[in-house]
Formats: sequence, structure tokens, C-alpha cells
Amino acid sequence: MAAAAPQPPSSPANAPEPRLQRAWQRRGLLAWSLWPLSLCMGLLVAWRRALYRVGVLRAEHPGVPVIVAGNVIAGGAGKTPVVMAVVRHLQAQGWHPGVISRGYGRSTRDCRAVQANSPAREVGDEPALIARACAVPVFVARRRIDAARALMAAHPQTDVIVCDDGLQHLALARDIEICVFNDQSTGNGFLLPAGPLREPWPRPVDLVVHAGAPVAGSGTPAFALRRTLARHAVRADGTPVPLERLHGQPLLAVAGIARPQDFFAMLQAQGLTLAQAQGLPDHSDFDSWQRPMDKPYTLICTEKDAVKLWPHHPDALAVPLQVQIDSGFFAALDARLAAVRPRSLSSPS
Repeated sequence: MAAAAPQPPSSPANAPEPRLQRAWQRRGLLAWSLWPLSLCMGLLVAWRRALYRVGVLRAEHPGVPVIVAGNVIAGGAGKTPVVMAVVRHLQAQGWHPGVISRGYGRSTRDCRAVQANSPAREVGDEPALIARACAVPVFVARRRIDAARALMAAHPQTDVIVCDDGLQHLALARDIEICVFNDQSTGNGFLLPAGPLREPWPRPVDLVVHAGAPVAGSGTPAFALRRTLARHAVRADGTPVPLERLHGQPLLAVAGIARPQDFFAMLQAQGLTLAQAQGLPDHSDFDSWQRPMDKPYTLICTEKDAVKLWPHHPDALAVPLQVQIDSGFFAALDARLAAVRPRSLSSPS
């Protein structure tokens, strides 16, 4: 029987309209029409930073080195795989890292620990993935400093904290900032909603990681990032499945990420046949997702989606995303970390 013809992926429901995404890449009529609103965004960003600078608002520090990895663009920049790469590097260097996050999309509002088997809806999909994949203490809280303090109380051996996202969370004082860019860079350079920027760029950071061309306008040390899929998928019990075993099988690919088409394209580049590809909203909880019952395709997904799919679809196969960062990045990170001295709690940023 011939495999079903691949179907084009659907667009995420809560992602910006394709027209707006295109507008974010150039300074056309739509972008200029939204530009006055971006001025308001810029004023709000500048005013908030000024409040921290003059001491009206104060940042707090947990007392061990803090590394924040985030992005200045809206949508998926690929920061979580970078966080995981940083955590694994720190572990290999003998550090005892812990990870903190807001836990975007979770149904809870408290500060809590994330276990390897924590439901993603309660802790957020990215923290759940990090806890499962990196075997590292992870805590989530609306205020990152609360998460950091709870983590250190539960794991006093922690000697460095990595914050997944949070470049704009100025209430947490930090020692090292890593800004991650996808291959679309800064787009048209405008702030939201006229462009993709959450805050003006360039702005001071310690390290830049970019998937595309080097980001213009910054003298910060920048390092190239390459994303590839692993050559195996993972079952719910952790058993690896070589992708070559899936060659010739019709697959149902789903992705609830910012840019699902990228995942689908990488699957096809591995020689896999996508009989159907469905893009869902970023951080989708999959509660309303209906698996086609009349087509017994093998279900394949991202690692981030797997932590939400496995409770209901334990046969789903998750394909890990691997990142390769220029080796100079880790040397630069180590040098900056070596220069950091623990600071007292409640210190200003």
C-alpha cells in the first residue's frame, strides 16, 4: 500500500497572522502604520528600566551566580535548548546548577518544584522538559527570586542558577545574560507591535547566540548556533528508537511550538514521510486536540510536546532537538562565571 501523500501543516491559532509576521521582517506600510504604538512600548520599557536604575524598584539576588538565558524577540527564539546545553555544560564542569522559570502556560500560580513526572499543565512544558531531560533541580514561580530561594532551600548544594527566560524580568538580579536569536534576527528592528522586538536592540548583554547570520548592531561576543534533530526518537519510557526504523512509515507529526514548520522540515530532512502535519499554538496543552482515529499513523512530536502528549498518548515518539554552539561560547561563559563573586540577597541590579 502506498503511503499517504503528505499534507501541509496547519497554522498555529494563537500565532501572529502570517501578514503580521511578514511585516515584522521589513519596514513596509503595515509596520509603519503600527510604529506609533511601538513608541509607546519603548516608553514603557525605558520607564521601567529607569525605576530600577534609580532604586524606586529593586532587584533581588539569591546569593549564587545567576545566568539568564532569554530573547528580545517575540515568538520562539530557541532559548530552552540553549538553557539545557548550558546546564549540561555546567554539570560537566563540576557545578551544581539549578533552573528557575516562570512556568509559562501553567494552570497553577504558586511556587513549586518541578519533578521529572510533574504534569506540564501544572509547571509549564519547558520546565517539565528540563527537569526530565537534564536531571537538575527546577522550580517555577511568578517571581523568579521566589523560585531561586525555594530551590536553594531544598537543594543547598546549588552553586549556580540558570533562569530560563527572564531578560525582561528585572526584579531578578543577574550576573550573566545570554541573548538568543533565531534565524530571523531582529526582523525590521521595530518594537512590538510594529516589529518583533520586546525591547530596543542593541542592549547590553554578556553573550549572544544566533541561529542565522550574526546580529547587527552589537559589539557583544556572538556565537553561531546550529539546531539539528537527533537520529533517534524517544518513547515515554525513555527507550530510543532510531529514526531509520521509521523510514517509509506514514507519520502524524504534531508540534505546539512557535515555529512548527521548522520541526516538520527537519523531520522530512531526515527522510521521514509526514502523512499529516499539524501545527498547534505555542505551549498548547493538547486538551482539545483530537488524534485522527481513522488513520493509524505513528505519532511523532517534539520533546516539549511529548511531556503533555504522553499521559494520553503513551505511544507518541519524541524527537530530541540537539544544539551545537561554537566551542568559544562555553569558554567565554566559563571565563565570565569564574569572574563572578556571590552577591548578598536583596542586592540592587
